[in-house]
Amino acid sequence: MVPRAQGRVLEIGIGSGLNLPYYDPAKVECVIGLDPAEVMLTYAKRKSGDLPFPVEYLALEGENIPLERASVDTVLVTYTLCTIPDALQALGGMRRVLKPGGQLIFCEHGKAPDAAVRLWQDRLNPLWGRIGGGCNLNRDIPALIEAAGFRIEGLESAYLPGTPRFAGFNYWGAAVPR
Repeated sequence: MVPRAQGRVLEIGIGSGLNLPYYDPAKVECVIGLDPAEVMLTYAKRKSGDLPFPVEYLALEGENIPLERASVDTVLVTYTLCTIPDALQALGGMRRVLKPGGQLIFCEHGKAPDAAVRLWQDRLNPLWGRIGGGCNLNRDIPALIEAAGFRIEGLESAYLPGTPRFAGFNYWGAAVPR
């Protein structure tokens, strides 16, 4: 999903910069990485030194995007919406900063389609959140994205192989503001 980003990119939850090597330098003008964990941003800064595009860092929560309205071409969010306490507010901020014609690119885990798996997600979620840094196993990612005023385009989903089913159902795709 990362190589689909273009122009001025805002990456929500950049963490240690795992996505940085996957951006297409022919398409990216710059990346703005937002993450509340300053220690993670220290790791990301080490990875961005040799990149052919500039990377700027903001040590803030996903609900607090300090960018101007319509100021980025792409918002990228990977495995972050599960952890943001107020994901709907954060998505509203992402929508606000996207330029007309811009897109939200996402890859997230969340609520499984199978009732038996969802039952386990709901049972494990309170404990999982405490040991997993606030991660929620059972968020309905497509519903959150749509509730924030986006129209999803090209949604795909599947269980990741080799991952326990309760934590392994993933969604990926793109969305545009309605």
